Amino acid sequence: MIKASDIAGMIDHSLLRPSLTIEDVKKGCEIARQYQVASVCVRPCDADLVRELLGDSGIALSTVIGFPHGSHTTAMKLAEALEAIESGVVELDMVMNYSRLLSGDCDYVADEIKAIVEAAHSRGAIVKVILENCYLTDESKVKACQICEANGADFVKTSTGFGSSGATAEDVRLMRKATGPKVQVKAAGGIRSLDALLEMRKAGATRIGATATETIMKEALKREAGGTLSE
Repeated sequence: MIKASDIAGMIDHSLLRPSLTIEDVKKGCEIARQYQVASVCVRPCDADLVRELLGDSGIALSTVIGFPHGSHTTAMKLAEALEAIESGVVELDMVMNYSRLLSGDCDYVADEIKAIVEAAHSRGAIVKVILENCYLTDESKVKACQICEANGADFVKTSTGFGSSGATAEDVRLMRKATGPKVQVKAAGGIRSLDALLEMRKAGATRIGATATETIMKEALKREAGGTLSE
């Protein structure tokens, strides 16, 4: 039987909406601490604050790089990554330059991912590369996954949550099939219920980006108490 704590251990609690206030961020961190999620993914400007709020909770601090369009220069993404790591961030969710991928410039995409991954790994951080699947063909999704794996990415991620659509189970299965066991899959975008999370888990995702953490966890705890929480 799966446990509610297993569900919490999959969730990256997302605090990325541009309109969030400082009070919203504080409340989000309280929710994260209450349910002991895997990480809190915050806007770069909030990293110092959230590091203090999470304290010794054991919850990882994550942030976004090149967000949300992926079209920052490599130098800018690298600077973002280094500043984030200096602020205590240990997980980087970097948006791939999918425009360059769609243009066929795979060397550019590969070189950029390699630069960010090497900088992160040398400083003890991991990298999740966001593909933004809503703009890609299945062929380009597979190619992107192969580039990510070849250049040391720790995760491939479906979406920013700010594109034209979010995660699908079909995409998660495709990404899982396109990568080896050293690369994990993160699903994000539109996952607002426990059943949606479980569908992504079944498809092969090991992390879920979610804003609806409280809703998901309340349902998980309810089902666990009733003996009905299952895969």
